[in-house]
Amino acid sequence: MDVKLRVWRQNGPSGDGAFKEYDAKGISPEASFLEMLDIVNEELTAAGVEPIAFDHDCREGICGTCGLMINGQPHGPQQGTATCQLHMRKFADGDTIVIEPWRAAAFPVVQDLVVDRSAFDRIIEAGGYISVATGAAPDANLTRVPRDAAEASMDVAACIGCGACVASCPNSAAQLFTAAKMAHLNLLPQGQPERFDRALAMVDVMEEFFGSCTNHGECETACPKGISIDYIAHMNRDYVRAQRANVRLAGQR
Repeated sequence: MDVKLRVWRQNGPSGDGAFKEYDAKGISPEASFLEMLDIVNEELTAAGVEPIAFDHDCREGICGTCGLMINGQPHGPQQGTATCQLHMRKFADGDTIVIEPWRAAAFPVVQDLVVDRSAFDRIIEAGGYISVATGAAPDANLTRVPRDAAEASMDVAACIGCGACVASCPNSAAQLFTAAKMAHLNLLPQGQPERFDRALAMVDVMEEFFGSCTNHGECETACPKGISIDYIAHMNRDYVRAQRANVRLAGQR
């Protein structure tokens, strides 16, 4: 199949960007989207043209680095799929495909389709740790974890930090990402000692970089792991409870 690409090219964070058009010819419908870009880059390199810069690593839908805006949709037209899992059979022969980086102030463009997502790292760092007792290894079943809590924690731990939730949100909000990273610790018994401190710290850092959530729900639709926006409500509840706890402690001093 033959497709035409309109790709955002930008030399650096302070450079002026623009769309450039490229032809991708003879692409197998079974090729992944990133494999198609690899083929185009090989042709550009052979022609002495700077290849298209894009993030990728595992190419198995795990690492989250492959996020691209494809025809105005994060990760492309197939729901529940990261860009690396998207195949060219989702497009028709002769299509024009528009490829852009994530558009968010907190994700500045590094080059072409590569963005700096270190703001996510700051949120995760603010989440801190889970306390453990030092000394001899405890029995594996010493701390019992309710089945519902374990399953819910695993669901949100599936977040790969790709940034599709931010890219799809009209406010560039990161509530879904923050809620997922907070909940997979706060839902477990081991996460309770730092629960409220974690909620305050992660939300405060999030608000330094990202916009506010107004419940559009685009984040849940764009998420390649299908994480529910219900967890945003859990995050908001923990944040309010943490603020109240701080007020009570302040009143006792």
